[in-house]
Order: sequence, then structure tokens, then C-alpha cells
Amino acid sequence: MPTPEEITRHHDEGEVVYVGSYPTGYVVRIEEPDPTWPQRYAEIEGQISAVLGERLLAIQHIGSTSVPGLPAKPIIDIDLAVADPVDEAAYVPSLESLGLVHWLTEPDWHQHRLFKMLTEPRVHLHVFGPGCPELVRHRMFRDWLVDHAEDRELYAAAKRSALARLDARGDHPDGLGFGMRYNNVKEPVVREIYDRMFRASGLL
Repeated sequence: MPTPEEITRHHDEGEVVYVGSYPTGYVVRIEEPDPTWPQRYAEIEGQISAVLGERLLAIQHIGSTSVPGLPAKPIIDIDLAVADPVDEAAYVPSLESLGLVHWLTEPDWHQHRLFKMLTEPRVHLHVFGPGCPELVRHRMFRDWLVDHAEDRELYAAAKRSALARLDARGDHPDGLGFGMRYNNVKEPVVREIYDRMFRASGLL
């Protein structure tokens, strides 16, 4: 189990190694809550469980599509834990057999591996090691938004505002870098909610 210090520490940008990423023409958009998103997650979870078997240590639906009533980019975010993310031979071929593309690696962020499935609704699969603090942070944030309507509404407004700001500045919502810029714009609100959540949980 990670320590409170590890859980509450925000990640600073580090090295990003692009692996199979390429421009797709995808246009970032925010959609109203869709009751089929949890069903899509359940389908993907079943497929991943089938191909990884005992190599799958943990899996969870995270991100905005996991929060009922929250507008979201129609992308199913999933956290996955394996014994060692660096040992790619142990799990990458199995994930690729499902149509997941190994998009990028972030060695400085707990050896994070990102995979994408580009069929709609899209899937972003985040691979970490066991006991990674990000698994705890993501679960806490999801559950906090489920239980706290005011912060859920605050976060929804921040998402819409971030998308509008980037578009108004002439940042086209496609290409490899738009998602990162979008996340940076809404980051102050995200950190405000995290701070409130951590304090209520006694971690700060």
C-alpha cells in the first residue's frame, strides 16, 4: 500500500516515449453521460481478463465515463496493474491481440504504459505496477465525484471551459498534443478537488 505522501504527490511532467502513436484526426469532444459506457467497460474488462489470466493483478474503470451523471469525452479509461510494466513481453502482445495499440511510455510516471483502442467509444488503458499510488488516486477521485455533486458539477464546468478555451485560441482539437494541453488547462480545478478530497480523507 502506498504511503499518504506517495498518494498525495502530484506528478510532474517527465519523459514521454511515443511508441505506436500517430495522428488519427480524432476531434476531442464532451458528451452528456451515456449509460452504455459502463457496459463498454465491462466488455473490455472481460476481454482483457481472458487474454491476461493470472498476469492481471487489478483492473478498474476510472475517469469521467466511470462517474454516473458526469459529462465526458467518450473515452473509456481503464487502470490495469501487472507485476512489472517494464516487462512488456509479458503482457503487450496479449493486449495488442485485442486491437489495443501501445501508444506511449512514461518512465518517470511509475513506468506508465498507455494503450489505445481507436474504435468508438475509444478506450485508453493505463498500465501500472502493483501498489502504484496512481491506482489509489484514480479510484479515490472517481468515488469522490460519485459522492459529491458540487465537485462533480465543478469538474464538468472545468472540462467544458478547457475545451472552449483551446478552441477559441485556435488550438485545433486533433493531433497528438491536444489532449495534454486540454488536461493542463483544467488542471487547477482538478488539483483543487484532489486537495479537498485528500484533506477529507485525512491524508493531508
